[in-house]
Amino acid sequence: MPVSAIIVDPKSKKIIARAHNLSIRNKDPLAHAEILVIRKALKFLNKKRLDGMDIYCSLEPCVMCTSAIAFSQLRNIYFCAEDKASGGLINGPKLGFSKYLKYKFSFYYGFEENKFSKILVDFFKQKRK
Repeated sequence: MPVSAIIVDPKSKKIIARAHNLSIRNKDPLAHAEILVIRKALKFLNKKRLDGMDIYCSLEPCVMCTSAIAFSQLRNIYFCAEDKASGGLINGPKLGFSKYLKYKFSFYYGFEENKFSKILVDFFKQKRK
């Protein structure tokens, strides 16, 4: 699935880690781009939290990934397209608006949404052939 994520240090503007969804390839339902990029960034920085860092995602994070982002204490979430079917940040349980998350973050979305949505539609058309 063409979903990717990067973690950026906003001070240096450098990419700390990058990943893409490997759930199907690895036969691992937890191998979402956001989970993988968080793990890579933690390892690279040798830290247990990513406070002060930003995550950029091509698709709205699901509930699992939104929770992982919160627990990792990332500062901001940026994503291209909403995921009305499986999203967990502004769709579904709308964790982005929840008062129950212990760690808060800001989020911004809609960047190149039409372009990324077309990539997803084309991907699934090819997959169904």
